[in-house]
Amino acid sequence: MNNLMIDLEGFSLKPDAAIASIGAAFFEPQTGTIGQCFYTAVDLTSAQLAGGRIDADTVIWWMKQSSSSRAAITGDATDISLALSMLSEFIIDECPANQVQVWGNGANFDNVILRTAYERSGIECPWKFFNDRDVRTIVELGRAVGFDPKKDMPFTGEVHNALDDAIHQAKYVSAIWQRLIPATSNI
Repeated sequence: MNNLMIDLEGFSLKPDAAIASIGAAFFEPQTGTIGQCFYTAVDLTSAQLAGGRIDADTVIWWMKQSSSSRAAITGDATDISLALSMLSEFIIDECPANQVQVWGNGANFDNVILRTAYERSGIECPWKFFNDRDVRTIVELGRAVGFDPKKDMPFTGEVHNALDDAIHQAKYVSAIWQRLIPATSNI
């Protein structure tokens, strides 16, 4: 598998956001198969000390989320540099850097925040910039063909848990992919 869905939870909407947790799931869009997964909560103090931004509006938003969502970003938290190194190792173990296609929400959100965190930490990003993929664009394509994953696909797991969100996003990207690119027969 060379498609990787990334989801972040953080404390800003800016490219330099302090990351609170990282979820990732390899997936095959043509079949919807979910492969190896990765999750870690990130120590917020280490993320901030490494240059991550914390915005008051986002902190207030987090205070209004469920206790289980908040617990997922505070328990067993890992230093940001170690978390990024662990993510890199996970990715490299599964797929070469020039082949992995990394999906994130928005052309300027998950992937950009992660890439910025890698740069601030002095760690090489484990995928090539030209392999960034945008979930929001494919969602719009899905809506154009009559499938709205926000309405048509129930969520399984805990909302705002980075891994549960990544898996859900991989499932609906796959569902849209399959509507846009029908499987070919071997006849």
